[in-house]
Amino acid sequence: MTATTGENRAGTGAQSEQVLLVEDRDAVRVLTLNRPHKRNALNTALTRALNDALTTADRDPGVRAVVLTGNGRGFCAGADLSEFSALTPDNPEAVLERADLTARLQTRMQRMGVPVVAAVRGAAVGGGAGLAIGADMTVAGTDLKLGYPELRHSIVPALVMTGLQRQLGRKLAFEMISTGRLLTAAEAAEQGLVNRVVEPDEVVPAAMEVARQWAAVEPRAIRAAKDLFYRVADLPTEAAMRAGQDVNALMRGFRR
Repeated sequence: MTATTGENRAGTGAQSEQVLLVEDRDAVRVLTLNRPHKRNALNTALTRALNDALTTADRDPGVRAVVLTGNGRGFCAGADLSEFSALTPDNPEAVLERADLTARLQTRMQRMGVPVVAAVRGAAVGGGAGLAIGADMTVAGTDLKLGYPELRHSIVPALVMTGLQRQLGRKLAFEMISTGRLLTAAEAAEQGLVNRVVEPDEVVPAAMEVARQWAAVEPRAIRAAKDLFYRVADLPTEAAMRAGQDVNALMRGFRR
C-alpha cells in the first residue's frame, strides 16, 4: 500500500501538499517526511500528519514495525520558522495548540507498542534531532549533522530538551543547546545516540533490515518488551523488578 497524507494550510487557496508519504512493505510501515524543498521542516500540517500516522500505525494489527525517514538529502530541519509569525502572544490558542501537538509528537514513538527505527541522513536539527533520537533505534548516514541550533534564532529548544537530557550526558547536552554545536555521525554513535552508521544511500535499507527483524517477532512479546523497557527507566529498582515479574508471568502466554 502506498498513500499520502497531509496538506498545506498556510493560507486560503494554498495548493495541497502531500507532506507525509505512507508505504507498507509487508508488515513494515515506512513513513517519509515529504517537504524536501523545506528540508522537511515541521510545519503544523506535517507535525499533525506524522502524529496521526504514528497513532494509526500503532493501532493497525498488520503493522509490526515502523521506519521513519525523510525525503531528499536531509532528514528534518526542525520547526518551520515561516509559521512563527502567526505564533505570537496575540494568538495564544494557536501557540498552545502547536506546543501541545509538538510535545505529543516528540514523545509519541516511545509510547507506541510498535517499535520505530529512524533512518536519518543529512541535517537532523531541533525538532528533527528530537525525532531522530526519539525513535527506539536510529540508523544514521555518514553525512549526519545532529543538533539544536535554536538559540541562534532566539528560540529556546524547550520541547526537545527532555529527550536530549535523558539520552545524553548533561555537559555535552548543555553545550549543544547553548552553543548550537552539531554532532557528526561518528560523534553521535560514540555518545549512543545512534545505533548504526552507514553510507547515506544505505540508511533506509539498513533501517528496513532492523524493522524486518522486529516484524518477525511475536507482536505481543515485542509490545510488552518495549513497554517494560521504557517503564523501568523511570522506576526505582524494586518497583522496576516488580514490573518485570508481572511481564515475566504474562509472557508465558506469548509462546507459540
